Amino acid sequence: MPRTLRLVPFLTVLALGRAHAAPRPETGFGLPRDVSLDGWRIDWLIDVTLIAVTVLFVIMVVWMLIACLRHGRRHAAHYDPGDSRRAIGAKALVAGAIFLGVDGNLFVNSTRDLKEVFWNFERVEADPRAVRVEVNAHQWAWDFRYPGPDGRFNTADDIVTLNELRVPIDTPVLLQLGATDVIHSFYVPNLRVKTDCVPGSLSRVWFQAKETGEFEIGCAQHCGTHHYKMRGLLRVVAQSEWEAWHREASAIASRAFDPSDERAQWGWPWRKP
Repeated sequence: MPRTLRLVPFLTVLALGRAHAAPRPETGFGLPRDVSLDGWRIDWLIDVTLIAVTVLFVIMVVWMLIACLRHGRRHAAHYDPGDSRRAIGAKALVAGAIFLGVDGNLFVNSTRDLKEVFWNFERVEADPRAVRVEVNAHQWAWDFRYPGPDGRFNTADDIVTLNELRVPIDTPVLLQLGATDVIHSFYVPNLRVKTDCVPGSLSRVWFQAKETGEFEIGCAQHCGTHHYKMRGLLRVVAQSEWEAWHREASAIASRAFDPSDERAQWGWPWRKP
């Protein structure tokens, strides 16, 4: 088969849409806007940490200013090793209050979120609406593979796209990610999603977008000389639009399938948790 025809599955998305469209730029200050179902959990951890660190910073600065303004040059410094019972008790009390009030709260909530949401792949697998996608990271691009109507990977009706991940809104999307050369990191700031892609192993991550639009996919792990070019596009569309795209793209892939092209058949059997 001519080389150009072998690229048809990878170029399917180019024929059906704008693969390299620029996402809408962020405005204002702070974190990128959150368009995911559970991104607020990540933001809560960041906000609580920022508030706690700010409060402790202000306390220390005020304490130092008081010391500077209250004691002049003639003040005789008094050395205190801090090993008295009173000093040790005061330090233990302050450390315990910080740990229980801040660190303990962060630990409990983050552990619960991991168990009940972010690492709860069994629940996502059991959802009949879930969209499964295999991600192959390599220098310096993202390959995405969707199963066709047969529901199996690495078959003739698979949809393979280059640097574009198209998903329906309000639908769980489950990714299995691998790499062929070095460590990459799949990063979508607007969905609060980031996970490493390690050669020789598969990692998993899931998300659910609650807003349509185009959002940037980046690599958060330095992966070589062209790391800065490893960009992708997440396109969140309406359910009806995604279903129409999926049918047409799968039909195109079936017609272009070449069983002798082993390089195009990089998918793997889906691994359930």
